[in-house]
Amino acid sequence: MDSKEYMNLAYREAAAAAARGEVPIGAVVVGPSGEVLAAAGNEVEARNDPTAHAEVLAIRAAGEKWGAPRLPGCDLYVTLEPCPMCAAAASFARIRRIVFGAYDPKGGGVEHGPRIFSQPTCHHAPEVVGGVEAGRAEQMLKGFFAARR
Repeated sequence: MDSKEYMNLAYREAAAAAARGEVPIGAVVVGPSGEVLAAAGNEVEARNDPTAHAEVLAIRAAGEKWGAPRLPGCDLYVTLEPCPMCAAAASFARIRRIVFGAYDPKGGGVEHGPRIFSQPTCHHAPEVVGGVEAGRAEQMLKGFFAARR
């Protein structure tokens, strides 16, 4: 698989989340050899858990699969710029690279808001690639919220 296919998998997870009534965000953790270690969509509503973001769920599942709390050499693909909580989780997991779709000026924690990886207290700053198929994520999110208004 290549980066586009990993992002497509993240977008499929986002679509599945939307179908469940969750905010349509999907995430995929890819191992150093290119294997998909975990994929998840938001489950905040289903779990009644504000920390059940797609990124956190995927990182947790990948750690369980790998049998380790840190995932050096692994990449995280996500449809929306990670929030501060998810950015910190990626840092603590030692994620090598984050590739995300849409920017999130209101709730993002990577390129917006607290810019977690730019803080002197950040233990590990992954490489970040933003704006990958951003229009696709923006359209999913706008459609999801428009249907609820």
